[in-house]
Amino acid sequence: MRRLLVPVIAMIAAGAQPVMAGNALPGSDVPEIAQLEAGPITLNDHVVVEDRVVRIGDLFNNAGDKAETSVAYAPAPGERAVFDARWLYRVAHGYKLDWRPLSNMTQTVVERASITIPRDEIKSQLLYELADRGVTEAMDIEFASRFSEVHLPAGTAPVISIEDLSYQERTGRFSAVIVAGTGMDMTRVRTTGRAYRTVDVPVLKSRILRGDLIREADLEWVKMKADRVQPDVLVDMSDLIGKTPRRGIRAGYPIRGNDVSRPVLVEKNSLVTIIHHVPNMMLTAQGKALQNGADGDVVQIQNGRSNQVIEAEVIGPGRVAVRTLSQQLSMNAN
Repeated sequence: MRRLLVPVIAMIAAGAQPVMAGNALPGSDVPEIAQLEAGPITLNDHVVVEDRVVRIGDLFNNAGDKAETSVAYAPAPGERAVFDARWLYRVAHGYKLDWRPLSNMTQTVVERASITIPRDEIKSQLLYELADRGVTEAMDIEFASRFSEVHLPAGTAPVISIEDLSYQERTGRFSAVIVAGTGMDMTRVRTTGRAYRTVDVPVLKSRILRGDLIREADLEWVKMKADRVQPDVLVDMSDLIGKTPRRGIRAGYPIRGNDVSRPVLVEKNSLVTIIHHVPNMMLTAQGKALQNGADGDVVQIQNGRSNQVIEAEVIGPGRVAVRTLSQQLSMNAN
């Protein structure tokens, strides 16, 4: 969020008064004549301040003994304010500084230095507190608002705690007050959200095309909301390793059972070697596959010599084996 500081009248209406001659912060002093010690007065177009106030020396170079005079309240930590040409001229004129804007577009951007407590750290603290209320390790939380991070003034100890925590186990709804910082720099933020159950789901790291084999190195785990995981989504990595996509699969998306299949070792209408084991001997013959087959599939094969159709088990690329007694007899007869 950014807060715009506009000319003096608008700032007073918003309750954020700039400090001018006759309206100075406690302890500020406004001499009648500016005493410049070195060079002309120039404007800083971008300033980062750490204090709660903006001083003349933050805005103008070579302000002499006026440099430490406070003229406005600084924006909140992590936010910025824009001082326009009219406001800047009123400050310069009010404090007898020899400066005027070159155009109406002249401005100064003032930012408040800050440290941040990231969203993930706040979420971890909330999950720790919610563990006593029935939220398990297999659960996660989401915030109801676009809550991102908490800003504290620079130099503040980045500590957080949770107060006024309430949780409804039936709905998963929670509310809490996040307390960040200490003392005068303490910030309190009320937030609400929902706890939900999660499932670890294997997904592809990068896109895999049809015909490519899926390896363990191609996969990674992601957490998903349990109520969004369809029943046919594969949640066991072993169900994917060694499989091939029926069509290209995008990275990062859950994979359904019918999205993959075992790799085809015998293609329809291809020539295959038919293997038949008998005691102390192995017989082979040529045939044509009438079906696609993966490892272990039983497919129909047409014997190349007799044109008789038999069933055989796929045992490797372009190879099938006869298993049943009737098939063995058929092989022997040919």
